[in-house]
Amino acid sequence: MLAALAMLLSVSSAPSLFAQASSTEVDVELVLAVDVSRSMDYEEVRIQREGYVSALRHPDFINAVRNGLIGKIALSYYEWAGRIDESSIIDWQVIETEADAQAFAAKLEARPISTQRRTSISAAIAEGATRLASNQFRGMRHVIDVSGDGPNNIGDPVAPVRDKAVDAGIIINGLAIMLRPSGGPIPLDDYYGDCVIGGPGSFVLPVHDIEDFAVAVRRKLVLEVSGRTPEPRVRPVAEEAADCMAGERQWQNFLDR
Repeated sequence: MLAALAMLLSVSSAPSLFAQASSTEVDVELVLAVDVSRSMDYEEVRIQREGYVSALRHPDFINAVRNGLIGKIALSYYEWAGRIDESSIIDWQVIETEADAQAFAAKLEARPISTQRRTSISAAIAEGATRLASNQFRGMRHVIDVSGDGPNNIGDPVAPVRDKAVDAGIIINGLAIMLRPSGGPIPLDDYYGDCVIGGPGSFVLPVHDIEDFAVAVRRKLVLEVSGRTPEPRVRPVAEEAADCMAGERQWQNFLDR
């Protein structure tokens, strides 16, 4: 009789144990790594911020979350330039409902807007990889979403850091902010395509006009949450791969002058 009672108790507790175990499962663990370097002016940084807030509140984003296999994601956010702005970090939050998305957007909207010197995409990727490896969630996909308006010019070279993250099973997507001529030898979206993004289905979206920023951010978030990719941009066959040290060389030339 005691054995039968023990079996009944174990069976009755199984659903709650399963629910507890599955509470950490999400469709995707998504890190938003946002560039706030001083190559963008205050107005551009403000519009960029508003673009992320608007995207998180948009029905397209909410529907993409709901339509996932599990129906929820884990989301984190931080800003970077030459280093990570520790005060900008919004820690992991589960997004399952419209209220969840609104709460995350409100936290982001309440943050003061500030900028920093230099551009370290490698630091942004390393921070994202660390946050993905150290959280409590179990995502079907692990994604770092990097937005930026210039090449890496300080810290570790970007390509090796990107490769380590990809080897760890992380997908890196890019939003290349191309509002002004970069002055570099290659278009920024080509640089991001060759040196920054990586992993299965990774992609880069260019933004040429500030008015298009909100739409581009929303499109990228929906693609990342749903696990889809845009049509790849066709590059000329003869076009050479981007120099992944171009930013460092530009900075050194500036110092030499």
